[in-house]
Amino acid sequence: MTPVGTELADRVLGGWLGRIAGNMLGKPVEQGDHWTRDRIDRYLRQAAALPLTDYLPEPATDGDAGEFELRPEWRQCVRGRIHGSCRDDDVDYAILGLHLLETHGFGFSTEQVGDLWLLRLPYLQTFTAERAAYRNLANGIKPPLTATYDNPYQEWIGALIRADVHGWTNPGAPRRAASLARRDAVLSHTGNGVYGAMWAAALVSAAFTAPTVRHALDTALTVIPASSRLARTVRRVLTLHETRMTWEDTLTTVSEETAGLGWIHTIPNAAVLTAGLLYGDGDFTRTITLTVRGGLDTDSNGATAGSVAGVLCGAEAIPAQWKDPLEDTVRSAVFGFDGVRISELAARTLALMVTEAETNTETEAEAEGPSGAGPDNQGLS
Repeated sequence: MTPVGTELADRVLGGWLGRIAGNMLGKPVEQGDHWTRDRIDRYLRQAAALPLTDYLPEPATDGDAGEFELRPEWRQCVRGRIHGSCRDDDVDYAILGLHLLETHGFGFSTEQVGDLWLLRLPYLQTFTAERAAYRNLANGIKPPLTATYDNPYQEWIGALIRADVHGWTNPGAPRRAASLARRDAVLSHTGNGVYGAMWAAALVSAAFTAPTVRHALDTALTVIPASSRLARTVRRVLTLHETRMTWEDTLTTVSEETAGLGWIHTIPNAAVLTAGLLYGDGDFTRTITLTVRGGLDTDSNGATAGSVAGVLCGAEAIPAQWKDPLEDTVRSAVFGFDGVRISELAARTLALMVTEAETNTETEAEAEGPSGAGPDNQGLS
C-alpha cells in the first residue's frame, strides 16, 4: 500500500537524506581504479574503523599521500569535518530533476531537459556522457543525437544518478517512474545506460511499497529488458545471494564476470549497488557502508543505495550520525539552489505529487463530464 500523509513525507525526506549521506560517505574514495574494495578496507582497518558505522575517518596524515590519498574534497566530507553537504553532481542532478518537474511538469520533453541544463548547470560541473551531451547541445545538436555524437560514455552511470527524483515523485508506480527516467536519460545515454536509469527510478519507486528490499529489486527488474546485460547482472547477484554466498565472494565473482567495462560503467556499479542493498537487508547504515566499501563509483553507488534505504526506513529511522552533520543544508552547482535546505527539497518533492494528483483528478472529472457522464453518454437521458 502506498504511504500517505506524514508517513509519505517522512519516506520522501528519507530518500533525500539517504542520497546525500550516501554520497558524502563515498566521495573521499571516488576513484575506482585506485580505491579498490581491498584498498578501502585496508584504509578502514588501519584507522580501526571496521565495521564501518559512520562517515569515513580522516587520514592519519594530511591527505595521506600515496596508497591512501583521498580526493581533494575529503576535508569537507570525513567524520568530524562535515558541516552541511559538499557539492557533488550526484546531488546536483536530483535537484535539477526536481526543478525540471516544477518547471515543466510530468509531461516534460527530452529537449526541455537539455534546455534546463544549459540554463542552470555549469558546463565544467558535468562529466563524461553529460559533458558530451552538453557540448552537443551547445553546438546545436538535438536529442537523441546528443547522446550518440562523439560520446564514448553512452553506457556509463551518469543517467542512473539522475533517476531518483522520478522514483520519489511516483511512489509505488515503478513503470511510470521508469518512463520518466527514460525520457531524461536518452539526452545523454543509450542501451544499458538508459536501462540503468529506468531500473534505478523503478527501484526507488518500489521501495515505497515493497515489504523488503528484495521485493523492490525484483520489481525494478520488470521495467527493463530481461535479456539486457544489466538485467542479467542484477539477477546474477540475486542468485548468488540466494546461495548464502558472502558479500565479499559475491562481489569477487561478479567483478570477474564484468571485468573490462571500467569503474564508471553502469553494469559493474549496478552489481555493487545490488549487493549492498541485499546484504544490507534494509538496515540503513549497513546498506550504505557495504555499498561504498564495494568500490567503483563509490559516491554514486552510496547515493543511490542511501536513497533506496532511506525510502524504505524513512527519515526518522536514519541514525543521527548520518543526518546531523548535514545540518539540513546542501551545496549545489545548480544555479539558484546553492545552500538550499534538504527539508525544503523534500517538501517541494511532496508538493509536486499533490499538484499532479489534483491535476489528474481534474482531468478525470472533465473527461467524465457533468454528473459523471462519460464521453459515450454525455447529454443522453
